Amino acid sequence: MNIKTLLGRGIAVLCLVLSASLVQAKTPPDQLVIGMNMNNLLTLDPAAMTGNEVVGIVVNLYDSLVELDPAELTNVMPALAERWTISDDRNLLTFHLRKGVKFHSGNPLTAQDVVWSFRRVLHLNMAQASVWKSYGFNRDNVDRQVRAVDDYTIEIALPKPNDPKLVLYSLAALGSGSVLDSKTVKQHEQKGDWGNRWLTTAEAGSGPFKLDIWQAKDVMRISRAPGYWRGESRMSRVIFRHLQESQTLRLMIAKGDLDIAATMSVPDIEALKSNQEMVIDAVRKGTIYYVAVSMKEPHFANPKVREAVRYLIDYQGINKAIMPGYGVLHQRPIQQGMDATLPNPGYALDIERARKLLAEAGYPDGFDTTLRVLADPPFINIAIAVQSTLMQAGIRAKIMTGTGNQIYGAMRDRQFDMLVGRGGSGVEPHPHSSLRALVYNPDNRDEARLTNFQGWRTSFFDKTLNQLIDTALLERDPDKQRALYAEVQNRYDALFPAIMPVSQMVDSVVVRKNVRNYVPHPSATTFLREVYKQEQ
Repeated sequence: MNIKTLLGRGIAVLCLVLSASLVQAKTPPDQLVIGMNMNNLLTLDPAAMTGNEVVGIVVNLYDSLVELDPAELTNVMPALAERWTISDDRNLLTFHLRKGVKFHSGNPLTAQDVVWSFRRVLHLNMAQASVWKSYGFNRDNVDRQVRAVDDYTIEIALPKPNDPKLVLYSLAALGSGSVLDSKTVKQHEQKGDWGNRWLTTAEAGSGPFKLDIWQAKDVMRISRAPGYWRGESRMSRVIFRHLQESQTLRLMIAKGDLDIAATMSVPDIEALKSNQEMVIDAVRKGTIYYVAVSMKEPHFANPKVREAVRYLIDYQGINKAIMPGYGVLHQRPIQQGMDATLPNPGYALDIERARKLLAEAGYPDGFDTTLRVLADPPFINIAIAVQSTLMQAGIRAKIMTGTGNQIYGAMRDRQFDMLVGRGGSGVEPHPHSSLRALVYNPDNRDEARLTNFQGWRTSFFDKTLNQLIDTALLERDPDKQRALYAEVQNRYDALFPAIMPVSQMVDSVVVRKNVRNYVPHPSATTFLREVYKQEQ
């Protein structure tokens, strides 16, 4: 056999091998493979979770009483509750459950499970309790305020006057309204922990998917829950893969190893826009990118120093050079798109003004500090830009990077100087959602541990501002309410706050074109039950 024949056959075999590898690169038609950075995925317990990534998983393992329409967030849709009523005095919400729903264990879902799940959030007093505590609930009163009338009727009596629409939004959007299988969780309790340790890596839900396995910072697999009350999910399995590097996500989705890629850097997203097999889904969310300072730190307790920092952020430059695809310029604590949101105040980099303010504060030569930040884009890029402009006025900020638990953990413990972060909730379509998370601080004591209030984390406290927020929430006249929210925003600016909004989040997800019915949710509660693939 001559060399040409051997070479020809070798090339043919190589082509067959390559063709086979390309075929294998396609994900199975009945499975959805999602690539994402899972560094901040620390627990699956609905009462303890923090961050958008975990919410998007939990809502597919658990059901809640109600849901928000992703196309129109103010539209509250039935879920476990077929219907609900609000009393004339707006202090009592009554929910009527649908019958025949079962948990993954096979246990029937009843009103007792709903009540126990709600009470559990307050008794555990972990991350998700903060929102409900702002509504007046606590571990001492929740057992009286939330009760089962019968097996399919629940009453939630508000401990203090509130806007019941906001309470409905919170039940739908936060994930803390997830209903747990109380019988199963109780079997895994350890030393009165309400099953928290077990639920860190397990689930006890009634959602369209059940948890198969979670290997932290590696892979999570959930599979179709048989007999789901809405009808079984169209995908037999969803696999979440931990991929920290954006370029890896880009290469894998381009090859076909992933169906969806989240947490990807903007340059890599831009590189895929010309690929005809991809769709870029960009959703504006209520979350705010910000620069925060701790008012427990002596330098930043001085309002002139905080004002100086306000003028040492290059808002326009950051949003032009760093944030396309990640966010849009925004300098208010209330998210864009609300009738109550005032126009941006127009803050801009002003080095000379900042130097003068620092001199008046007693720091003509500046000072040394630390700036905590996640190592991921765009956070680290924002931090480097802020470090550079701070230096021009003499503030020497040492950047400290770490995981979400390290960076935000220090903030939750009120043990930080400066921080570039992202927060503000904004998941509920109501001005109070943003204000509650970024501004409101009803109890500034260390022992209050209001860790989900970023106002508390930064030790920012103003009694008048809290009262204005409370009053605006209860005002029924739309014009008067808008005027109150304008007053809140103006007072917030005048106080030189500890959190300085820089940009409002835009979340971009890359989806292969054959994936159907994938609708990214502005509140991060993206439902996967109707997703399927269409053969091309």
